[in-house]
Amino acid sequence: MSDYDSREDTESHIGQVRNYLAVIFHEIAKRYEGHDASKLEEPEKATFDKVTPLLKGLTYGSEEYMATLATMQEALNHHYAHNRHHPEHFKGTRWTSPGKPDQHISAGMLGMTLVDLIEMFCDWCAATERHRDGDIGKSINLNMKRFGFGETMASIMVNTAQTYSMGRCNCRACRPVPTPSTTEAKQ
Repeated sequence: MSDYDSREDTESHIGQVRNYLAVIFHEIAKRYEGHDASKLEEPEKATFDKVTPLLKGLTYGSEEYMATLATMQEALNHHYAHNRHHPEHFKGTRWTSPGKPDQHISAGMLGMTLVDLIEMFCDWCAATERHRDGDIGKSINLNMKRFGFGETMASIMVNTAQTYSMGRCNCRACRPVPTPSTTEAKQ
């Protein structure tokens, strides 16, 4: 048996994890303070003043919704350029796969950080509250196709929405699944 005491190594590890969490916390705090601030100034504000009331009555992802978005392209281009929580922010950048250095694709979500993803997800959840028929489960499903992310990411988002009660959701995926104990209790 060894005389090794893991306390020092464990405390060092805990300290390092705390340091990394502090880095992420600090960046999230900056996003908390500055989220979508560009919408409050030109060239975005006048367009959002005009179009946001129209979008509220439309179903996210519908042809009518997308056509309305197209009318605000100049403001959206400015918004995406100044807000990295949108996959479109990275559209013009090239991403190189770590396993395939000779392959380059348009970055989109692949250019994002975890902090970008957290802010994007919170933005999507809040957007469901703005629309008459907003639904975070449906938004995640539509955005899976729109931005090309897979089921693993979608599941993480649904789990997060469900666990922390984020966004409006009417889909089956976001409703708690009855367990034998909850089903028996109702009988």
